[in-house]
Amino acid sequence: MTKTPTTVFQHRFGRRRFLGATAVGIGAAVTGTIPQIAYGGSKTIKLGMNIPLTGDYAPWGLPGLYGCEIVAQRLNASGGVEIGGQNYMIEMAAYDHGYDTEKAVQGFKKLVFEDDVKMVMMLGGSTVASVLPLSNRKKMLTTTLLPSDITPDSNYLVATCESHPLYNVTGVEWLAANFPNAKTAAIVTNNDAEYGLQSAATYKAAFEVEGIDVIDVNLHGFDVTDFAPIVSSVLAKKPDIFCMATSFYVTPLMEQLYHQGFKGKIISCTLDYYDEIIAKTSKEFVDGTIYQFPDFDDPKLTEDGINFPDPGGFDTSFRKDHPNDWSAVAWEYPAILLDWVDAAKAAGSIEPSDVVSTMLSNKNPHFVFGEGRWWGSQLWGLDNAVVGRWPVVTIVDGKARIQEYRSVSAWLDKNKDVLIKHMKALGLRTV
Repeated sequence: MTKTPTTVFQHRFGRRRFLGATAVGIGAAVTGTIPQIAYGGSKTIKLGMNIPLTGDYAPWGLPGLYGCEIVAQRLNASGGVEIGGQNYMIEMAAYDHGYDTEKAVQGFKKLVFEDDVKMVMMLGGSTVASVLPLSNRKKMLTTTLLPSDITPDSNYLVATCESHPLYNVTGVEWLAANFPNAKTAAIVTNNDAEYGLQSAATYKAAFEVEGIDVIDVNLHGFDVTDFAPIVSSVLAKKPDIFCMATSFYVTPLMEQLYHQGFKGKIISCTLDYYDEIIAKTSKEFVDGTIYQFPDFDDPKLTEDGINFPDPGGFDTSFRKDHPNDWSAVAWEYPAILLDWVDAAKAAGSIEPSDVVSTMLSNKNPHFVFGEGRWWGSQLWGLDNAVVGRWPVVTIVDGKARIQEYRSVSAWLDKNKDVLIKHMKALGLRTV
């Protein structure tokens, strides 16, 4: 079992605890949470979520369930979804595995064998690895937010939304284009293989491509409680750029950078709950921080090419019902739900093997930020992850705002060998 200490999420998200009414306890299954509207002749499809709903990893699970409930309710209110000549209502069935691999297997079995779900959405990492044999055996469409979960044999595992950590190259590209005098970088992040090392390798590759010298890499464990010495030792080398990669400790790192007077550029994969970071530092300090995840009231999400209906209305609904729970996954799991709807319509079937086959046969799949393509065989063994363009976000006057979309696909076409080199250098699995 892989589990991060409680202090990780107390550092990252403050001391908030995710114990929502929808999730009634570790290992509990939750179904039928969405009010159903009766339409003559309609049937019901259950879509599964085998994710952490309570405990340390809940910020990467529970907001996604809330978001899926909003999207499913909207689909049902509009009459449901027509697939293969039959009308269906969408019902979410969720299981709380608490980021425990044994419970993840229990949850997968519960959703597949008892609830008869047609897809299982998962967060990623060790919990996905634990269910892959069962996913393959049952030919169950399973999704992840970590494409590094993909293996040469994971035929029914897809990453249709998030391409972590590949999209992090776009932030570095934008930084280099807009701040050409920033020539040195330091990376500080956690040393786990699932998030920290994958992300650190990607940032190192992106910095190399842009001619930015990485002068320090600090890969620390989860036992750190005082980040002052780490930050001071790194800042002593006078980097122009401080990179947190996919750190679980964004908040304390930002606090130390503020207190120690860092004036350079800050780049990070995530900046969840940035309002709390501003409260602990200042709006002026946080302004300009570069990362990868927009709020969904962003004006650039109303432009052509976005494949998420009424993102602003979704953002408003979510924050009204769950005002303190927005995180990156609040829209990512709903985006996967919408990908499933599109693929099921195209397949004319709700059966998992038909839907995954239709997904993978589409050479230019649409995903949340536009048109993409399947990628991954060069790194993980199968082209089961969608890559396309991804937004570069900065904090502007205390608010997340998309600055530009940049192409992950184009970067990989030119630079995949650099990425693979850095993945191997950090001991990460590649084919």
